[in-house]
Amino acid sequence: MSSLINLSATSSKNMEPHQRIRALSNYGIVGIDPNIPIKRYYRSGTEMVRMAHVYLQEGNHENAYILYIKFMTLFLEKIKSHPEYKTLSSTVKQPIKTKLKEVMPVTEELKVKLLNRYEKEYTQYLADKKDEAKQKEREEAAKRDNMKNNVVNLDNLRIESDPNVQPSAPDLSLLDQVVYPNDFPSGPNRRSEGLLLPDSVPEKKPSPQRPTFDRSTKPHRSESLIEGSLRTVVVPNNTMSVFLELARKNTLNNIETCGILAGKLAYHRLLITHIIIPKQSGTSDSCTTTNEEEIFDIQDQKNLITLGWIHTHPSQTAFLSSVDLHTHCSYQMMMPEAIAIVCAPKYQSSGFFMLTPNYGLDYIGNCRQSGFHPHPNDPALFMEAQHVLLDDKCRIEVVDLR
Repeated sequence: MSSLINLSATSSKNMEPHQRIRALSNYGIVGIDPNIPIKRYYRSGTEMVRMAHVYLQEGNHENAYILYIKFMTLFLEKIKSHPEYKTLSSTVKQPIKTKLKEVMPVTEELKVKLLNRYEKEYTQYLADKKDEAKQKEREEAAKRDNMKNNVVNLDNLRIESDPNVQPSAPDLSLLDQVVYPNDFPSGPNRRSEGLLLPDSVPEKKPSPQRPTFDRSTKPHRSESLIEGSLRTVVVPNNTMSVFLELARKNTLNNIETCGILAGKLAYHRLLITHIIIPKQSGTSDSCTTTNEEEIFDIQDQKNLITLGWIHTHPSQTAFLSSVDLHTHCSYQMMMPEAIAIVCAPKYQSSGFFMLTPNYGLDYIGNCRQSGFHPHPNDPALFMEAQHVLLDDKCRIEVVDLR
């Protein structure tokens, strides 16, 4: 579930329709990390369906189909391998079972729609290829006709000569006036291909070239899941100041405060709308939440998805500690765009962080140590989140459960 989706090839209309569907389905393959609490998977499943519904409403059928397949694969097959599955209460399992019954027919109907669309696109692609082939044949035939018309019939040429004029020997000194290509292989003085004649011969003008364009100006980052990039996470600009005010009492006592960042998906952007402050206990360098069920209830009531977390470093700078790395790993495993906001009031700074997708996420995901422990610094395990957009117009809402 942590891998970013890179499915640009499946958008190609030259793929056979069923092959394109299989490619979409392959991105529904998910794995289970036994170190992630099973309840978090169940929460992720609920949010997955919410996001899929939004994609469906927006007409983004590929992304909706991928998320529906992920959801069904996770809860019909993979979740049973989690070590906590057998001890999980039926009250936690039941809502997901209900959603499975709802999602399966929707997914099947969506598959039919995608296949119909892909078949039309593929038929059009084949027709276009056929037209291109015919056009190429016509062009080649025209080229052959032109060549035939330009051929000189040497049999019809006759050279009239004066029998009274004796042929003279060639003037070999003219050879000294010939310039050969190897003398000037390149550069602005090169006149034309083949032999170059003396300066009295006018220079051959180069044939006009096709116009070029700067490829670096093309869009290189898409917000679409199926093209593999991170969607933008929009953060209200007042989020940090509001949270610091809520944490002021703990900060004065050198105690960390943490909260959940929640929001919604709209047109490929993830909008953080709420900070949910759960019941918690903290120290100078750690924070532990309790009664997570209350967080889930709030998210269900307000139809919110988890987009990351926020916490303070009362006396330190803004960075991710070894414990923070492990905490954030579970968020980013579930949502590749999840961010960790760290507020450092002593230094009047805040940071927006994520695990490096190509190294940090896998490394921390496979690290079995707990508590504070050393990690290698090279390659980097975390980085500044580049997909964050601060918005002055939005205002953060707070749900304080303490």
